[in-house]
Amino acid sequence: MTTPTPKGTALITGASTGIGAVYADRLARRGYDLILVARNQQRLAALAEKLQAETGRTVTPLAADLNDLADLAKVEAVLRDDANITLLVNNAGVGSVASILKGDADAMQAMIGLNITALTRLTYAVAPAFVARGAGTIVNISSVVGIAVEMLNGVYSASKSYVLSFGHALQRDLGDKGVRIQTVLPGATATEFWDVAGYAAQKAGANTMTAAHLVDAALVGLDQGEPVTIPGLHEEHEWQAWEQGRRALSSKFSHALPAARYGV
Repeated sequence: MTTPTPKGTALITGASTGIGAVYADRLARRGYDLILVARNQQRLAALAEKLQAETGRTVTPLAADLNDLADLAKVEAVLRDDANITLLVNNAGVGSVASILKGDADAMQAMIGLNITALTRLTYAVAPAFVARGAGTIVNISSVVGIAVEMLNGVYSASKSYVLSFGHALQRDLGDKGVRIQTVLPGATATEFWDVAGYAAQKAGANTMTAAHLVDAALVGLDQGEPVTIPGLHEEHEWQAWEQGRRALSSKFSHALPAARYGV
């Protein structure tokens, strides 16, 4: 078996199960050493031991609750200080299917903390280091509900819209400095996400993708230089048309006078 060329270290959040665990497997087999971040120390240790035995890569488990400020700061410090890190996968996240009339505001705040605050702080921690080296990759996991916002819980959808918007701005700010940014928009994927979100039946849905297919497609998209990857969208031209229309519309918002329809 050919040994892949070492590619530095990838830090993956939400790495103990689901999409994050598949990223860990695939990236190790591509030649990355790994730092795996999640709350469950036992699962992390088991995955690290398995991947290290199977791939020969160095795999370091880092137990952390990214909604805990001290734990989050610990991961930020690793991203700032470890010069071997070449790839950050911001995968950790949580969702919900509850409406605003049935949801818990504290749970929604925790969702914002994980899906938005932690992702932002980790990106801010690693970006200057990548820019200083003139190289590095950041993969942020959004969701198709960042566009199709009415499909699930409104806070979840809004948090994933944030990730998509943040990715566009990162591409603008860092793209000419050697830093690659990819935003991945999964559709329904067969992971424990649905158990936590309150709709476990979706894991067996007819249109639900496996985590393996999702990650494999996302990595091909990364290899191809896609700034936004939507593995479940077969009609790529429709995304391109939507994105071109959005960018064209953005030049038409600012005028000294209100539109005629307001009669002002």
